[in-house]
Amino acid sequence: MEHLLTADIIEKNKRSNFYYSFLLLPKPKREAINVVYAWCRVADDIVDEEESVSTKRQRLLQWAIEFDQGIDGRSQYALVNRLAQIIRRFNIPLHHFQELIKGMEMDLVNARYNTFDDLKLYCYRAASTVGLISTEIFGYKHEEAKEYAVNLGIALQLTNILRDVATDAKKGRIYLPKEDLEQFGYSEEELLTNTYNEKFYRLMKFEAERARKYFAEAMKHLSEEDKPLFIAALIMQEIYSRLLKDIERAEYNVFAHRIRISNFKKILITAHVWWNNRKK
Repeated sequence: MEHLLTADIIEKNKRSNFYYSFLLLPKPKREAINVVYAWCRVADDIVDEEESVSTKRQRLLQWAIEFDQGIDGRSQYALVNRLAQIIRRFNIPLHHFQELIKGMEMDLVNARYNTFDDLKLYCYRAASTVGLISTEIFGYKHEEAKEYAVNLGIALQLTNILRDVATDAKKGRIYLPKEDLEQFGYSEEELLTNTYNEKFYRLMKFEAERARKYFAEAMKHLSEEDKPLFIAALIMQEIYSRLLKDIERAEYNVFAHRIRISNFKKILITAHVWWNNRKK
């Protein structure tokens, strides 16, 4: 089971937007980030399984229990025990992992979000927590780097939500806040039936501008001194900024277009970001 779990995650990692950003990390940090990613990926996969909600909640609870046991080196999974070693080595606060589990639980019980504040909490738990964990592994000279991680996580998650509107609708999930749908007069029924019209265009434009504000806010908190340490995060930021730009170029018609960044472009972005932010 452990072997299959690890092999499957490694393959998924290679297909993810995170893969190229991790490559430039020093080996100890790269290995640490890959273990963190693998642990997070298991929690995420549990939520996406084609099983009943009650079964998925039980499996997620068990994964949380494995985490607690792993802190003492008692998990049945080597992956979780390795994670505990990394937590100690980099002095990562445990509550970041606990909050991430809460984010996965939100996915199981919430198919709708009434307000942006509700959605923002989900974005924090699902993405900013990973950024805060990564920040401890990257290392930093200024505490403000944590605010960079929080805001970048929200920006990345919002971009994911915009890209996956159609995919999530097929699963009966709507992440766009109900208050925003009402503001632009676009109904849940229209979204669930992939209706692309002027109301949807204006709604998505509004949400894209919100994501851009979080990207911009993130950069206010990353010092020049910390940029060489955060090259992996800056690569992710650039990949997702390009993704957001491609959504805008498609006039937000994510029903007709599957927006993605090619591996070749990711390699170019990686090289460009590294060159501009390397330690001088």
